[in-house]
Amino acid sequence: GNRLHPQHVSDQFLWLAYLAGLPPIRLHDLRHGAASLMLAAGVEMKVVQETLGHTSSAFTADTYTSVYPQVATAAAEKTAALLFGTQDQAEPGTLISLRS
Repeated sequence: GNRLHPQHVSDQFLWLAYLAGLPPIRLHDLRHGAASLMLAAGVEMKVVQETLGHTSSAFTADTYTSVYPQVATAAAEKTAALLFGTQDQAEPGTLISLRS
């Protein structure tokens, strides 16, 4: 067969989403959504970078780490647990007191 024109593929995707009763979304938005969900699920940055085909994990981190507050919250909780030796004691989402 012949190569597909990118705009034709995008138009077909938009049409299929419409027929399925979904809100309009760009095909490229699914890529961002997948990357954001992988990071929120705790997938390593290097794996996300390679999945997306980015040349560096720094670009991936700069682009996606601020998308989900859960990612920042999880990082803060892990850091606090490491500093205060509470890795196994604190449930996710539990505030760790910094005061003794």
